[in-house]
Amino acid sequence: MASASNSILLSKWTKVLLFLLCLVPLATIIGNIFNHAYDANPPQLLEHATGDWTIRFLVFTLAVTPLRKTLHVPQLVRFRRMIGLFAFFYVCLHFTTYLWLDKFFTWSAIWDDLHKRPYIIAGFTGFVLLLPLAVTSTAGWIRRLGGKNWQRLHRAVYFAAIAGVIHYYWLVKSDVRKPLLYAALVGILLLWRLAAWLTSKGKGATASGGVRREIPPTAETA
Repeated sequence: MASASNSILLSKWTKVLLFLLCLVPLATIIGNIFNHAYDANPPQLLEHATGDWTIRFLVFTLAVTPLRKTLHVPQLVRFRRMIGLFAFFYVCLHFTTYLWLDKFFTWSAIWDDLHKRPYIIAGFTGFVLLLPLAVTSTAGWIRRLGGKNWQRLHRAVYFAAIAGVIHYYWLVKSDVRKPLLYAALVGILLLWRLAAWLTSKGKGATASGGVRREIPPTAETA
């Protein structure tokens, strides 16, 4: 049974299927445009739709490591890069909708927003944090930066997710249930990482202490 599930996760067709699934939100958004679902306020409703999917894909990305470690399915790591890139894809749609359909590339109006609306600053911060992660997502960049440096850089996704949640919470004026739900999910996933890090540090200290106790006194002083 385990070997069958492993072969499915390792199949190239599983990646193809995931790619198509990640495009379903875009297809839904396009379908809503043609069905005039956004006619009431097209820019705002498009911004909300693409923003929602950005945060959801960030949550999916953050969930990969806890799931693969908790379920003991290391093959899940194959999908993390694709999911993360789709988070960047949807934030690009979100950002483009704001610049183009909302502000018509009127830079003075955008600059006023940055001064008057803190949620714009939070959202822009999240976008800027995701930009280098998307650029360095290739195997070539992992080799150039080195595994440890690459991992350090890509921890910026934690702060991008936090910025996205803050952006959404500050944007919503009345019904904060959605942003609070996303905040709870991001918080749980980050707390899991903190707990895993503290546990590994504790095990490392115990193992180090154990090794030192086994070293003969003469070797310790050498």
